[in-house]
Amino acid sequence: MSKTAAAGVLGIFSDLDATLRSARALQQEGFADLTIYSPTARHEIFAVMESGVSPVRLWTLVGGIIGGASGFALTILTSLDWPLRTGGKPIVSIPPFVIIAFELTILLGALGAVAGFLLSARLPHKLGNPAYDPRFSEDRFGVFVRCTERSETVQEILRRSGAEEVRVENT
Repeated sequence: MSKTAAAGVLGIFSDLDATLRSARALQQEGFADLTIYSPTARHEIFAVMESGVSPVRLWTLVGGIIGGASGFALTILTSLDWPLRTGGKPIVSIPPFVIIAFELTILLGALGAVAGFLLSARLPHKLGNPAYDPRFSEDRFGVFVRCTERSETVQEILRRSGAEEVRVENT
């Protein structure tokens, strides 16, 4: 039987303070890929896990820019392909094309936001999370660190921080 590589290390805590202490210590050591499990939503956890600006904003901006550009391109190229003079106006008249460009900006911006959210949240998960423990829904907190090397360092930090159980999760 071959030995599989470690997917990460899981620490189970009984109180919030120890959980936050371990998360801060792990972040100071350079472990950025943390997952914190909690029985309830706590603002302290969000404060520790705050990683800056969300990438979803960029996805929305790119989607909106592509939508606006494609809206103008669609209407202008359609008008040039099938020219129809009405009221002596030019074939390519920008004001009526703004409506289509606006609608496509909103549509592709919204689709970009959804795509950015799904990719940022790593959805859909094809496999269940091997580190999840049912006790996290009852009364325990958990810190899962995804790492393939230096797992001994992570285990030591979790134990020093007050973890009541530390285990290596395999893939």
